[in-house]
Amino acid sequence: MTSKAPPHANCIEASPRSCSVELPRLRRGGPVIRRSFELPHTRRVRSVLWLPCWLLTASTAAGQIAPAQAPLPQTPLTLAAAIDRAMSGNPAIIAARTRRAIGAAGVAVAGERLNPEGRVEFDRDTPRQAYTLAVPWETGGKRARRLDVAQATVRTTEAEIELVVAQTRSAVRGAYFDLLIASSRVALLDELQGLATRARDTAQQRFDAGDAARLEVLQAELARAQAQNEAAGARGTVVSARAKLNALLGFAIDAPTELVEPDLGVPVAFDAAVLRARSASTEIAVLDRRIEEQRSKIALAHAVRSPDITPEGSVTHGFGTDAEFQTGWKAAVAISLPIFTTHKAGVQLEELTLTQLTAEREATVARIAGDVAAATAVASAQREQYLRYRDEIIPQAIEVENLAQDAYRLGRTGIAAYLQALQATRDARLRSLQAQADLQTALTDLERAIGAPLQP
Repeated sequence: MTSKAPPHANCIEASPRSCSVELPRLRRGGPVIRRSFELPHTRRVRSVLWLPCWLLTASTAAGQIAPAQAPLPQTPLTLAAAIDRAMSGNPAIIAARTRRAIGAAGVAVAGERLNPEGRVEFDRDTPRQAYTLAVPWETGGKRARRLDVAQATVRTTEAEIELVVAQTRSAVRGAYFDLLIASSRVALLDELQGLATRARDTAQQRFDAGDAARLEVLQAELARAQAQNEAAGARGTVVSARAKLNALLGFAIDAPTELVEPDLGVPVAFDAAVLRARSASTEIAVLDRRIEEQRSKIALAHAVRSPDITPEGSVTHGFGTDAEFQTGWKAAVAISLPIFTTHKAGVQLEELTLTQLTAEREATVARIAGDVAAATAVASAQREQYLRYRDEIIPQAIEVENLAQDAYRLGRTGIAAYLQALQATRDARLRSLQAQADLQTALTDLERAIGAPLQP
C-alpha cells in the first residue's frame, strides 16, 4: 500500500513561500510543464504582514486628502467672542487682508528706476565701431509722484479692508441674533407644547371622571398637535440660522453653536450716532482715502507733462593704419518734444475724477445721516416696545395662563376658555420674541449705517 505524497512532494525548487512543480508528461517526447504556486500558509502569512502596511498607507493618504476640520466653537458663545472669531476666521476678511501684499508690491514697482540703454554700432567708414550708453533721466519728480500714488493706494486698501471688517461685523451681529431668536422661539414652542400636553391630560382625566365631554379631549389634542407642528418648523429655522452664523465665523456648518443672550446696552441717541458716523464711518474713510489717492494721481499727471532727458555717451574705435584715429568719443543729449502729445487730457481726466469722488462723498454723508436718523428712530421705538413686553405684558400673560389652568383643572371653566387663554399667552410671548428680533434688526441696521461699532 503506497503512501500518498504531500502536495509539494514533486517540487524541484522549494522555499518557505513558493515551489515549482513538475507535472507528468502528456505524451512521449512532450515538454515538461512546470507550474509555480504559493503555499496556503505562505499566503496567509503574507496577508497578515501586508495588512498593517496597507492600513497605514490608507490612513496616511486619507489624512492628506481630507481637509482640516475647523475648530469647534466655544460654548457658550457671546456676541463679543463671535465678533472676535470672525475677525480671525471669516473667509471674506482673510481674503481682503491678502490685498496688503499687493499694495506693498505696488510700492516696490512704483519705486523702480528706468534701465540704461546700451547700443553697439558697426559702420563701413571709420570709425568702424561705436559703443553707446544712454541713461534716461525722469524730470518733474515722476518717480516721487508714482511713490505717492502707490502709498495712497495702500492707505485706500487699508480703508477698504476696514470696510469689509465693518460689514462682516454687522453680518455676524445679524446672524447671531437670528440664531438666538430662533432658538428662543423653539424653547418657547416646546414649553407651549408641554402646556398643551398637560391640557390634553387634564381633559382626558375629566372625561374619564365623567366631568367633561369627548369634545374637550379632541380640542385639547388638536391644540397639542398644532403646537408640535409649529415647534418642528421652528427647529428647521434654527438649523438654517446656525449654518449661516457658522459660515461667517469659519466654523463647520453643522457645528453645535450655543449662544448667550447679551444685554440690550445703552440706547443710542441720534446726535451721538450721527457724530460717530462722521468720525468712524468706514465708508466715508474709504472715500477720503480715494480722494487723497486721486490728488496724488493729479500730481503725477502734471509731472508726466515734463519731457524726459536721455544723456548719451559713445566710445568709437577704428581699424587700419590709414585711419585718422583709433579711439574716440562722442556725447549727445536726447529730449522728447511735446508736439503731438502734451498729456493735458490726462490731467483733465484725473481732475474730473476728483470732482466726481468729492460729489460722491457729499452724497454718501447725506445718505448716511438719513440712514442713521431712520435706524435710530426705529431702534428707540422697538426698544420701548420690547421693554414693555418684558416688564409688563409677559408677566401678566403668564399669570393669566396659570389662573386659567387652575380654573380648568378645578372644573370652574370649560376647555374653550382654557385654550383661549393659552392661545393669548402664546401670541403675547411670540410677539415679545418678534419685538426683540425687531430691536436687534434695528440695532444691526444702525450699526451698518454708522459703518462702525455702536460703542467706541
